Amino acid sequence: MQDLMAILPLVATGAGAILLMLAAAFESFRKEGISIMGIGLFAFAFFVQLAVANSGSFAPYSGVLNGMLATSTFTKVAGLIILACGFFSAIAAQAYFTQNKGFVLEFYCLMLFAACGMLLLTMAAELITLFIALEIMSLAIYALVGYDRKSVRRSEAVLKYLMLGAFAGAFYIMGTVFIYAGAKSTSFRVITDVIATTGFLSNPPLVGGAFLILFAFLFKAAAFPFHAWVVDVYDGAPLPVTGFMATAVKTAVFAVLANFLMISSDLQAAWVDYLFYIAVFTMFAGNLIAIAQNNLKRMLAASGIVHSGYLIIALVAIQAKTFTGGAMLFYLAAYALATLGIFAALSYLAGEEERRVSFDDFKGLARVRPYSAACISIFLLSMAGIPPTAGFMGKFYIIASAFQAGHVSLAILGIVSSILSMWYYLRLIVLMYFREPEDRFEVAEMTLAPLGTIILAICVFAISFYPVVL
Repeated sequence: MQDLMAILPLVATGAGAILLMLAAAFESFRKEGISIMGIGLFAFAFFVQLAVANSGSFAPYSGVLNGMLATSTFTKVAGLIILACGFFSAIAAQAYFTQNKGFVLEFYCLMLFAACGMLLLTMAAELITLFIALEIMSLAIYALVGYDRKSVRRSEAVLKYLMLGAFAGAFYIMGTVFIYAGAKSTSFRVITDVIATTGFLSNPPLVGGAFLILFAFLFKAAAFPFHAWVVDVYDGAPLPVTGFMATAVKTAVFAVLANFLMISSDLQAAWVDYLFYIAVFTMFAGNLIAIAQNNLKRMLAASGIVHSGYLIIALVAIQAKTFTGGAMLFYLAAYALATLGIFAALSYLAGEEERRVSFDDFKGLARVRPYSAACISIFLLSMAGIPPTAGFMGKFYIIASAFQAGHVSLAILGIVSSILSMWYYLRLIVLMYFREPEDRFEVAEMTLAPLGTIILAICVFAISFYPVVL
């Protein structure tokens, strides 16, 4: 029963995706019904995952699956974040498609397939399984980004993402081949034993393979110097898809990055110096790009690069023997709440064909829609790291873990980066509250997105009181 419960969220999302795919073939199912089914399936999988979140670490069906999957509190909490991201993205999509064309019944099916791949990604304990999970996630996300074939912007975005993603996948496969040559296995457990016996740096195939795999995952995480695709792809994707990519994909990628680096303390120690510089360049490159943006989606995409930099600080600071992932998971949850909240608000405020997406489009929003402006302000303050929001506590835990691990200079640079980011976050708040409105901000009625936005705004404060063990 414990094994079944451990993989039930994975089965629920996969089977739910197939169910919706079959339902989409019948004309009797309309957009509203499919939307409710998609939201309901994400909610069901979330509560199942919540029920097993503290069941300990083990390999489900180890005899049948030969140790291909492994679960722990870290992977289960990461799964909770992924499913929550899917739930609120589905709610945002329900509002978005009341005003925008291009909806297809398979939309929620693709979201569930992507979530299934992400859950499998966090549980993978073997490189081939990990690749299968990566491709399930990636193919579904590619389809979500460019499903509206009539839109040139969508087509351009998916072309860039697909081409660069294909290169990243090829590097991952090459890395797996090298690691198999060095360890004679793709199992994390066997690789750990080989590194303990031969050492990491004395085994060139393992070094080369780890480098190529890290290359692939740093691309998915939008870390420097593999960040160039993010702004254009996020800008070209529909708003709910952009929010889903920015949160759920980032959670899955950083969870698997942590799992991979924790194969061995020697492996993590070998890449600490490189990850140090990658974190610094990622934070400051993202800030420079975000400061120059006048489009909200592009600004949020660039700020996502900055947040990837903070998460890489957590990778630098973790210790293999005492790894809990608490600081990283808390930051991912705090970032997901704020980002999903903004995209949920934009999904119903942006209007038809996303006509309101620039900073200037939201002048005077507080006078016309005060509750929406207040929620957006809360999300922006959290992303900027202003107390008492969850974003502040997330950055506090990340910086504290860096100090604790002895990376003082990296912690200080993280604080400097956070100060720089206040410029583009506070800019929108100033426009919403200190400018005269130029728009009536008509929105579609009878959507769930405003309720989801309020819930997320409350959670931004609520989880800031949750204690984390570093």
